[in-house]
Amino acid sequence: MNFPILSSLILLPTIGALFLFFTKDKDGNNLTAKYVSLFTSVVNFLISIYLWVSFDQSTSNFQFIEERTWIEGFINYKVGVDGISILFIILTTFITPLCIVSVNNSIKTRLRDFLIAILIMESFMIGVFCALDLVVFYLFFEAGLIPMFLIIGIWGGPKRVYSAFKFFLYTLLGSVLMLVAIISIYWISGTTDVIKLYELGIDAKYQNLLWLAFFSSFAVKTPMWPVHTWLPDAHVEAPTAGSVLLAAILLKMAGYGFIRFSLGLFPIASEIFTPLIYALSVIAIILTSLIALMQEDMKKLIAYSSVAHMGFVTLGIFTIQQQGIEGSIIQMISHGLVSAALFLCVGVVYDRMHSRMISTYGGIVSIIPKYSILFMLFTLAALGLPGTSGFIGEFLILMGVFKDNFLVAVLASLGVILGAAYMLWLYKRVVFGKLVNVELKSMIDLNKSEYFILACLAVPTLFFGFYPDPLINTIEVSVKDLISMYDLNVMVK
Repeated sequence: MNFPILSSLILLPTIGALFLFFTKDKDGNNLTAKYVSLFTSVVNFLISIYLWVSFDQSTSNFQFIEERTWIEGFINYKVGVDGISILFIILTTFITPLCIVSVNNSIKTRLRDFLIAILIMESFMIGVFCALDLVVFYLFFEAGLIPMFLIIGIWGGPKRVYSAFKFFLYTLLGSVLMLVAIISIYWISGTTDVIKLYELGIDAKYQNLLWLAFFSSFAVKTPMWPVHTWLPDAHVEAPTAGSVLLAAILLKMAGYGFIRFSLGLFPIASEIFTPLIYALSVIAIILTSLIALMQEDMKKLIAYSSVAHMGFVTLGIFTIQQQGIEGSIIQMISHGLVSAALFLCVGVVYDRMHSRMISTYGGIVSIIPKYSILFMLFTLAALGLPGTSGFIGEFLILMGVFKDNFLVAVLASLGVILGAAYMLWLYKRVVFGKLVNVELKSMIDLNKSEYFILACLAVPTLFFGFYPDPLINTIEVSVKDLISMYDLNVMVK
């Protein structure tokens, strides 16, 4: 196939953003910006579905590869997808149009600029999951900081500037060492081409330092304990669409990085540092779940739950078991859907009452029943109820961990219990109980756009909960090949 489908996926949102930049509505109601951004993102989603349908699931080889010389003798623009990366691309293109629809209710000023930032960010995020050159990956990985920094800093809450700079500095400083590592890899191996590096392998004597350098970036972006403190602040201050993109996609870039680079390029070091990952992941699962139980701000509670869920993800990745890694990928896809929905649910009531405090609410089940039902569905999905996508990921991860380390699995299982505790405690206080706040009586139920967005997220949450085969079939061969390559490299040692 000669059509550059991956470059089209990367460039189309940026082209839409440039069109918006040079176009202004004569009547000032931003209709052009809304329609152009929505049209661009929907077309991109349809292209990604075509990519998935055209993808050959029987091979672990990278497909749809495009390669162009960028800087002669040093950097090649090289993109391609395998079974692991394609699902993250589809998640990105699926979430973005929903974010664009949601801004009608939450963004009141400079809407055109906000939509430009979202479209540019979509390009960078897709680029991360397509990149097959370390330098290209790094550029996309770091470029995504800029639009998110602006989204938080311009359209965020009262402490938006503090949160934006904290987010930016944490993630940027973590990535400086990764840049040094990429330069070192080029010096050691003479290439930054990911496929060539897989074939050549990296000398064992360099792997530990290089692994730690990449870890410094991925740990912050995941985020892992104890470098997670930027996330609750960023979520609380970010507008709803910003929180959705941050939780649903931005955090997944680091999880994808662990799979693609930490395991793929540094298998010997990954084997050595697995106990470290286990320890940090278990602490994140238990500690942040306990912190979530204490929260009075809905957004902060969901933000801490994201840290706990990503703790399960890192745990599953480093089991180096088929179930563990597959579970981690499915957990990331599920968390992308469910966390997006939960932040949108918070945004719905915030737009009406201008409060995220749990104490503001209570007894709203009889006032906004449609909202209460959908909020219940996503609450149950977040705690991993069977029949939802959240269950599939957690179940496979725990199976993989039990195979590798029984004690770690038992400790991680506490996170399932605590997850049920803080999510049900949240739902009970917000939806059930006595209607104490009389102002809540004026609340209206979901409007058409809100109902559409949450229904779009509910369908895959339930579908993949009952029938995860499309996800498993896509990733199975690529994960098997990754584990075989990992085991071979470790045995050679």
